Amino acid sequence: MTDRAPAAPRPTSAQEGDRWSAYGENTGIRRIWQDLDPAALRRFKIFNEFKDSFLEDLSPDVSVAEWNSGAVLFEEGTYLDLAFFIAEGSVEMVLKKLEDSVPAPIFEADPRPAAVGRGDGAGRPSRRSGETIAYLASADFDLTGGERVVLGEGDFFGEIGALNGWPQSVTATTASVSTLVQIRLPALRKITRKSKALRRILDETYRSRTLDRQLRTTPLLASCDGPVVEALAKKVDLCSLEPGECLTTEGTPADSVYLIRSGFLKLSQKVDGMDMLVSYASKGQTVGEVELLVEGVDLWQASVVSVGYSELVRISHEDFRSVVREHPDVERSLWEFAVDRLKQSGYTRRKPDRSQLTDFALAKGVVQGTSVLVIDLDVCTRCDDCVRGCAATHEGRQRFIREGETFGGFLVARSCYHCRDPVCLIGCPTGAIARVNVGSVVAIDDDLCIGCGSCASNCPYDAIVMHDTETAWSATAEPARLRGEPRLVASKCDLCHGSEAGPACVASCPHGCAYRVEDVGEFDALLQAKKMQNSSGAKGFPA
Repeated sequence: MTDRAPAAPRPTSAQEGDRWSAYGENTGIRRIWQDLDPAALRRFKIFNEFKDSFLEDLSPDVSVAEWNSGAVLFEEGTYLDLAFFIAEGSVEMVLKKLEDSVPAPIFEADPRPAAVGRGDGAGRPSRRSGETIAYLASADFDLTGGERVVLGEGDFFGEIGALNGWPQSVTATTASVSTLVQIRLPALRKITRKSKALRRILDETYRSRTLDRQLRTTPLLASCDGPVVEALAKKVDLCSLEPGECLTTEGTPADSVYLIRSGFLKLSQKVDGMDMLVSYASKGQTVGEVELLVEGVDLWQASVVSVGYSELVRISHEDFRSVVREHPDVERSLWEFAVDRLKQSGYTRRKPDRSQLTDFALAKGVVQGTSVLVIDLDVCTRCDDCVRGCAATHEGRQRFIREGETFGGFLVARSCYHCRDPVCLIGCPTGAIARVNVGSVVAIDDDLCIGCGSCASNCPYDAIVMHDTETAWSATAEPARLRGEPRLVASKCDLCHGSEAGPACVASCPHGCAYRVEDVGEFDALLQAKKMQNSSGAKGFPA
């Protein structure tokens, strides 16, 4: 049995972030230790090999919690930014089998992946009655009829979703009183880069629990027989890249195809001695298919660099060719990817401004968006009818401000992008922010929001604002720590998904200069149309 850290539990503030860093009412946590020193961390074997200076760097993102038996740590569809290591006790993982729902593939052939998850993909079992809020960790669940796996001392879980930005695919419940080491994503990344042994353990866990099933669900391998996928899963390598890390260099030998599990890669080529960004690849796409398929091309045709943190599956040319020989459908899909990549590169080389747009979109996160609000500043009169229309649709509380970054005469408004991988969902203690059953829309339920601000802090684009309701929580509110506190609520764009008229920001613009674009290609089309209008002397865009 592992000794527990000797420190006393640190008191939490009245509105502290999430249930994994707060103990007491409705969290399921008996005790929690935070800000541990190196000696306390070394009581757990996963930290034994590290020096004091490294452990001190990890400490702010590591906590140790003693959980009650039967506490729900997370449910299917929940987004987490932390992994769990079981120091004592056991945790039951339940795979719910829903008759009316099929697991959506992590790997998508389409560059705009569908929302991933089970059920409504929201992971929000919380319920509210009057002023009593049930936290995710104390909600009741119907756990019958599913497949169960019990993990014990020394096991990791949650790390696959955390590292890849995927929603959790299982519901995790403590099967006994358990002591868990809780490692947030920044520390998890540092540990896996520092410790090759731990990285091997996590990679093998991914292989045994997830990789085979995910390879089967990718459209690229959908036509392959089960044994073929099983054999391939045993041969592939797993790769992790840090921001700015180079995967390949143009002109060097190419021997692999890479399937992107998460993140963004930018591809650049030398043009007149200068690097030009010609393309990018995101989750579900591949790089290296041109070098695999085109006869005589055995050198990388582009340099590939990770924009942020990226997780990849590396498949050697030899292994991939063996699959292609048996399954012509796979080769046809790869050719489609390759042709698209060549067309995109050729288009960008002919139009250097496209390279600038791609660079802007990657830097500012526009590539994440499935519905980005852009405004033509040459037509906009700054009347703010878009903002007022938003407020009128949402009981006087506007969900965005007419500010943001500019590109090509367009303002990319500081409004929710409705990201493909929404980090705002991570760590919400009540499940108030979640995907709704209309595609990739992310919305906030005012009745569940306690105003903790975790979603606003997580959003990298400042698209979530905190509103003061000018009221206070009542003396009977549950959990008790809310009583008497100012009642804040988080607000963000919800695409007016309950209105048949669509987004009010667009519908309210009297000049028709506000647009919602689904991806960089649609933004590029607007830019090109604007150039054509300017060159012809016409005003406005055709209907």
